[in-house]
Amino acid sequence: MPDRYWFVRPLLRAMPPETAHRLTLTALAAGLGGTSRPPDLPELRQRVWGLDFPNPIGIAAGFDKNAQAPEPLLRLGFGFVEIGTVTPRPQPGNPIPRVFRLEADGALINRMGFNSGGLDLVVQRMRARRHEAGIVGVNVGKNRDSADAAPDYAEAVRRTAPLADYLVVNVSSPNTPGLRELQARAALEALLRQVLEARHQSGVRPPLLVKIAPDLTAEERADIAAVALAAGIDGIIVSNTTVARPPGLRSPRASEAGGLSGRPLFGPSTALLAEIYRLTEGRIPLIGVGGVANAENAYAKIRAGASLVQLYTALVFGGPTLVGEIKTGLAALLHRDGFAAVAEAVGADHAKVPQVSVGTSGAS
Repeated sequence: MPDRYWFVRPLLRAMPPETAHRLTLTALAAGLGGTSRPPDLPELRQRVWGLDFPNPIGIAAGFDKNAQAPEPLLRLGFGFVEIGTVTPRPQPGNPIPRVFRLEADGALINRMGFNSGGLDLVVQRMRARRHEAGIVGVNVGKNRDSADAAPDYAEAVRRTAPLADYLVVNVSSPNTPGLRELQARAALEALLRQVLEARHQSGVRPPLLVKIAPDLTAEERADIAAVALAAGIDGIIVSNTTVARPPGLRSPRASEAGGLSGRPLFGPSTALLAEIYRLTEGRIPLIGVGGVANAENAYAKIRAGASLVQLYTALVFGGPTLVGEIKTGLAALLHRDGFAAVAEAVGADHAKVPQVSVGTSGAS
């Protein structure tokens, strides 16, 4: 598919964004993405949460919501794949159109609203791939009409824990009413207690992460870091899309409601990543996501404190060859600065903060 992509790219770009995405995912699931995975450079490998990542570049949740194509995505060269967000019951999400390309800004706005095939479908597909190689995480959320969020998250964690390499509690999408209120200290503490108990009930201990929003006050950021450390969760994903509209956006669809992702999110999300790394004192691994479009962006996330990096929006504009380009460029940047491996560069911009011991942190 990387070679074929440039032939079909004009057709895809002429389609509505969601139609193009659905066609791309269907093609990948049908095996059009290739049958062999390109080898990774040894300096890109690292061990986090007891898992051996062949490289630190993953695809963020939202691309493959229903575990339709995790293996084809891994074959494109990603070091890991995060599926979801999956909700306990199927739901259609918000009305279409709900995804908008901001061509001039290298960005997207989406208001998908947790469209999901539901747990039954995802569990079935994850069971079918249980003996496949490659790291696949599951990102979980609540149904829109659920009055109490905690049982939804607990059910999703309990059912997917035996099947996922790691789990993500998504409390940061801007497109489900009231969801971001779960990031408040008391609410997050209560939610994590129930989610951690659900993981215990599952009989297995995949790493459990929380995905946070970029639109947080200083007090909220400090509270989240404190709760994460006290609760003993295994990591934080920084960050989801933003409801802010930075000055200078040029695209005519910039005023659409929803979460903004892509190039304009890089600066704010990376600043938040660095702050969360400082607030958690480098004690838990972080995944940096938001605006990653090249090797320099990925490297900046790592130096700011990310053990792993995710992207999604950049694929819309750069295509699948972008993955290999980022990995090659990242290796060159590590060599330039005298790092023999990715792990050595994690948090390098924080001279006074101890680096995460990624080989032993979290659950295995």
